[in-house]
Amino acid sequence: MFKQFCENLTGDAPFISVEINPPHGASVSHIIDDIKRHRLDEKVSAFSVTDNALARLKMSAVLSAIKLQSAFGKPVMATMSMRDRNKLSLQSELLGANDFDIRLILALTGDPAKLSDQPEVKGVLERDSTLLLSIIYRLNNGTDYSGQPLDPAPRPIYPFAVSDATAKNMKHLLKRMVKKLDYGARGIFTQPVFDAENARELITLFEEAKTLSIRESARDARLILGQFPIVRARTATFIDDKVPGIHVPKAIIDEMNLAAMDGADKEHEVGFALSKRIFDEMIALHGNVHLMTHNRFELCSEIIG
Repeated sequence: MFKQFCENLTGDAPFISVEINPPHGASVSHIIDDIKRHRLDEKVSAFSVTDNALARLKMSAVLSAIKLQSAFGKPVMATMSMRDRNKLSLQSELLGANDFDIRLILALTGDPAKLSDQPEVKGVLERDSTLLLSIIYRLNNGTDYSGQPLDPAPRPIYPFAVSDATAKNMKHLLKRMVKKLDYGARGIFTQPVFDAENARELITLFEEAKTLSIRESARDARLILGQFPIVRARTATFIDDKVPGIHVPKAIIDEMNLAAMDGADKEHEVGFALSKRIFDEMIALHGNVHLMTHNRFELCSEIIG
């Protein structure tokens, strides 16, 4: 399964993954049913599962990934946030996930705890996501973080990282990409991209980062461009205002607001056409795209086509 995943990611054919948000509840069964209903599992290479995004309580990402991977027979990437775990907890969860064959890990620092819907939540944050990447590097060499040998050693873990899509100084993104590749990331997922020019800039930065990294694994690393299809004006405004690291261009917000003035059908029509065009451009330009739709799997299926 994971060999095929790597071949798909590094091959010439399009690689499409879809983000899944676990429920604020105790079962992902309805999410599995919805994905099957829209036959989305037949159209994508992999799924990823978020880890208490925006610091809001959801079902465990790792446990959700176990059930999803079993249901679809496709690799599922579990997100792990530094916000909620110290290095002891991180290692313990990675070892347990490994035994259930959850071996794709997306390392995040995590959204600030102050955004949480749970009272008086405090972040752990021993370090940023590079701590998790360094832990995985050691586990892949058969030792824990302190250097003690593991018996048995885990099967190979495939670490991934994230990057913003925009910055006031894009060279800052380059430095962060290099750092994450140096710590062993096999690929980097970007925050949502909303135009081809931004996509080209990110691709150029990533290719430069690969040449600057000290890590041999960086040579085969891949960039996966994120997309958040927008079909509602209020969604564009919300993610631009409230979601850290995401910037929606003012032109798109204005276009969606104008469409909304003519009713919900027009709003959806304009938003879908815009989102479909962005997706098609990124697939043609780069081939590796990660869709984030907050579990709107019918929209994912329509965008992919």
